[in-house]
Amino acid sequence: MPTHSPRVQVPGTVAKGAAVLIRTLIDHQMETGLRRDGNGKLIPRRIINAFTCRYDSETVFHAELREAVAANPYLEFTLRATRSGRLEFIWNEDGGGVYLLSHDLVVT
Repeated sequence: MPTHSPRVQVPGTVAKGAAVLIRTLIDHQMETGLRRDGNGKLIPRRIINAFTCRYDSETVFHAELREAVAANPYLEFTLRATRSGRLEFIWNEDGGGVYLLSHDLVVT
């Protein structure tokens, strides 16, 4: 089974009130559920179907993903840095797989 390696890019420190650019990427081989194997049987869908970012337990970004999402999905978004706190990144996969990563954001 392949390894799913989530990665995020977050600045180490930011000024209070600044807009922070967050970049995320997860290594994940996607399967749309539309292809057939060598015997003609449909290969089950297996995609990252949701992504959530929480800032001190408050959801600040959420995306629902569908079959058209690329393998190794890359997401980029901004958030307003109001206080130092923990960012939690959560990727949900078909079949119940959950991949987590966290990062401390220091606001000066």
